[in-house]
Amino acid sequence: MSKLFTIAKNTFIETIRQPVYVIIIIAALLLFFISPSLTMYTMSDDNKLLRELGLSTLFLTSLFIAIFSASGAVAEEIENKTIVTVLSKPVQRPIFIIAKFFGVATAVALAHYICTIALLMAIRHGVLEAVWQTHDWTVLGTAAVIVVLTFLLTAFFSYAYDWRFSSTAVVLTGIFATLGIVFLSFIDRNWQFNPQNNGINTLDVYGSILLFLAAIIIVALAVALSARFNIVVTLSACIGIFLLGLVSDYTFGRFAETKLWAKIGYFLVPNLQIFWISDAIYEGSVVPVKYIIISASYALCYTTAILLFAIAIFQRRQVG
Repeated sequence: MSKLFTIAKNTFIETIRQPVYVIIIIAALLLFFISPSLTMYTMSDDNKLLRELGLSTLFLTSLFIAIFSASGAVAEEIENKTIVTVLSKPVQRPIFIIAKFFGVATAVALAHYICTIALLMAIRHGVLEAVWQTHDWTVLGTAAVIVVLTFLLTAFFSYAYDWRFSSTAVVLTGIFATLGIVFLSFIDRNWQFNPQNNGINTLDVYGSILLFLAAIIIVALAVALSARFNIVVTLSACIGIFLLGLVSDYTFGRFAETKLWAKIGYFLVPNLQIFWISDAIYEGSVVPVKYIIISASYALCYTTAILLFAIAIFQRRQVG
């Protein structure tokens, strides 16, 4: 367990230090910030479009971080020959694969958590659909405090203790964002203590949980592919399977009863549509907790199967 924890910890640190990790998070946060302005020109309910756009941004952010981070977790160490040193400690190959998965999954969880809080803040602010509506200055003020405190403390730690600026900023953002969303849970837009009217919807939280489960499946898939292929092949395969998983019901599901190839494809390709609740948003439906549990069970079984497959193909991989 100590070896697994050490490798997972190093993988997590290396992942959050990658420039692409920080760039994707910053791009997502900027899109969350401007999303209330982008969705105010619909002919129907602007806030429903805001929620769908926010969940779509969260979905793509977590998945691209998972793909880019996990694809290089094993492949880069094989190409750089650093894996030889790790496996000679000795570290069993199954432990190495599982540790890599947990390290990348933790980094994806951190990014997903930060972006989820930004999504909840954007939805809490809402779209200004009429001229008489005003900005939610409680949300804007909280966001400004989070940004300023994160920048000032990151600059201090970077200057005083020579900490890495990007990774420190990500961790501090997660900490201050947590304090910010707790504050907004009790304070309404009029700066009054009103937890019953905090603007946080359970449906949005459930949607974020489901999207994180989809990202975990992609992490396991990228780790498995990178255990056998290089980064380019892994990235291409993950993006292809991701796009195919979004249309799994249309591509395989409608033919699964009559066609053998469709039945095999429907079984092998992860059905990512079950993690997307766009219909529930527009129809105003309630997502029961039972659905979250069933989806989590599906993700757990699929992730476990992928990791077992990754361990099997990595056993015979030449790394020297």
